[in-house]
Amino acid sequence: MKISTSEGKHGIQWTAQNRLDDLDFADDLALLSRTHEQMQMKTASVAAVSASVNLSIHKGKTKVLKFKAENSNQITRDGITLEGVESFTYLRSIIDERRGSDADVKARIGKSRAGFLQLKNIWNSRQLSINIKVRIFNTNVKAVPLYRAET
Repeated sequence: MKISTSEGKHGIQWTAQNRLDDLDFADDLALLSRTHEQMQMKTASVAAVSASVNLSIHKGKTKVLKFKAENSNQITRDGITLEGVESFTYLRSIIDERRGSDADVKARIGKSRAGFLQLKNIWNSRQLSINIKVRIFNTNVKAVPLYRAET
């Protein structure tokens, strides 16, 4: 992957000394660039390196999300314009072009709220102690928005 993503030269600033070029897990890949030109070059480079090892990039599944982009030109691959999207999900986290990770936080809170409401019978039960209810809350409600939050 380092060969095809410019070896840290065209990503986003991650720390004072490091840039983040891509997010990759199994067959999912999110390329990160600061400019349209860098993204176009990176897309072509990944496609070329992939082709050299007999892998292909599915153009129909390839999407482009522009976050605070100044250039409105489209990213293309072999003359085909790649579809632009307003948000995408990467490893169950939602990235949104307007609000960054706000959509993900709202989705997590919504799932937690739904879990809380599904346990209505437990909360109304007079047979369960407060201690048991707190333990159920911590494991079944509170854990939902925190799932994978450390990554």
